Amino acid sequence: MPDDTPTTDEVWRQLNHVVVDTRDAWKRAVAERTGMPFSRFRVLRRLLPGALSAKQLAVAAGMDAPATTVVVNDLEERGLVTREIDPNNRRSKLISLTRAGEEVLAEALATPYPAPAELATLDPSDLRTLHALLRKLEH
Repeated sequence: MPDDTPTTDEVWRQLNHVVVDTRDAWKRAVAERTGMPFSRFRVLRRLLPGALSAKQLAVAAGMDAPATTVVVNDLEERGLVTREIDPNNRRSKLISLTRAGEEVLAEALATPYPAPAELATLDPSDLRTLHALLRKLEH
């Protein structure tokens, strides 16, 4: 009898499909709610834990350096982030959220993000099992 145990990569692809393929409506809603492209929200969210250098921010947001600069320039013009000289490296600047940036981020995070319809088709037992398994993966 063949082994029907899926690989971790197969399961990851399935999870990714369920999440990524259903995020578009939410991303559009965030953009409408904030009046900014979703990429701006993604950068603001990366700054929530604290200030980052432009290089660190680019890595965290999965963007290249020129794109990060464009986004940071826009967010700075909107009054949502500031750039200050890094006290530990005067050649570098740290980018951090302003109070207005925190408020816009909170508004974006409050955007409803309903579950995909397919999830509602699971019976309560399967839903509990999925919930328990996903909790095991949380950090």
